Amino acid sequence: MPEEKDWFEYYRIKRLGEMSCPLSRMSGCAGMLPPRMEPSKPLRIVHYLPAITLAEGGVPRSVLDFCTVLASRGHSVTLLTGDSSDVPNWSGPNQPKLVNLPSPPGFLDLLPGTSLQKVGEVLNDADVVHLHAPWLASNIQLARRAEARNIPYILTTHGMLDDWSMAQSTLKKKLYLRVAGARLLSEASAIHCTAREELRQASKWFSNPNTAVIPILFDVAPFESLPGAALAQEHFPALLRPEPKVLFLSRLHPKKGPEFLIDAIANQSVQLILAGPGDATYKESLRSRVESLKLQDRVTFTDLVTGDLKLSLYQACDLFVLPTSQENFGLVLPESLACETPVITTRGVDIFEELTEAGAIIVDRKVESIANAIRIALSDREGLKELGQRGRAWVFQTLDPEIVASQYEKLYHRVIGNGREIATRLSSSKSSDVR
Repeated sequence: MPEEKDWFEYYRIKRLGEMSCPLSRMSGCAGMLPPRMEPSKPLRIVHYLPAITLAEGGVPRSVLDFCTVLASRGHSVTLLTGDSSDVPNWSGPNQPKLVNLPSPPGFLDLLPGTSLQKVGEVLNDADVVHLHAPWLASNIQLARRAEARNIPYILTTHGMLDDWSMAQSTLKKKLYLRVAGARLLSEASAIHCTAREELRQASKWFSNPNTAVIPILFDVAPFESLPGAALAQEHFPALLRPEPKVLFLSRLHPKKGPEFLIDAIANQSVQLILAGPGDATYKESLRSRVESLKLQDRVTFTDLVTGDLKLSLYQACDLFVLPTSQENFGLVLPESLACETPVITTRGVDIFEELTEAGAIIVDRKVESIANAIRIALSDREGLKELGQRGRAWVFQTLDPEIVASQYEKLYHRVIGNGREIATRLSSSKSSDVR
């Protein structure tokens, strides 16, 4: 690996050749029995997440993409949730069905009886259940009800068993695993991770051999025809200034490291856009940091940005920087790449190795490293343009939803086939006992 000062040149020259990151490098299955059903039959798939609120980060976004893409391929997809605040207005053929639970999870994050009754009604017409995040007690309730109906369930960990994540509130998480979480993991028909690096870290916390590594389902449709930079420039006047533009678009949270980015641009002539929701106290501390460094005319704060305005904001900026401590797939990273905006991020992202194939610049989570990477990248405008083109091509090739969705279909069919075989064996065993 080259020295840090040479990173940009390394990625520009060595990585700008022919695309060399096929999907197979990002995916794989282990511990799974051979498939017993052809993946041509439409499936009845249920996804569950207690709340679909985009301000909470990437998990709600990824669940929406799961539902949208799978439904577009002819499957009957139902989204169960207790809070549908940011669910699109789905209607018409080949779109998911939204089922709002009467009440969201309450005490101890458990669903009340009225919601569990609705869950049961939905599961009565399901082939497979897809659960998200290992720390939701309501997931255990759905898993038990799925098992009672001989319906397999898949659990996507979303990076929540990564080393960094497990180092936060460790005792609480270990207690949860001991009391109930370990069973949720061990009895899942498959544990799904979105990157091999995520599986490597997560597997320290479960013994279930049935695992699958498949990239997150990323809906590329909104990125096929981009809106252009003008829309964002109308909303954010700082984008019309002559300096290069650096974008941070994520939750404003210490985990994401916006303070590192503020310090990194302190001695550079750039405009920094900090876009995202966050705790009021923490946001105020960031504003105070900006004031203490006398950067008020070079840092713009804005809240959650969505839709075409978000895509336009990516396009209006020269670089996207996410100095994160930990990220699973980090949906904002492929979003930026799909908009031809090059990315700087850290090894805290589970897919950092794959991102280098897209021309992403990977740095240590240190102010000096981030500052140097920004400076070097912005010094070569032609190289920056090439990185943007490479990133967009990588997203549309490697994260092609048609290819990725087919891998999920195979996984669903596989666990359904395995579940039916087990149910048949149990039924035969009971019949023998009666005789």
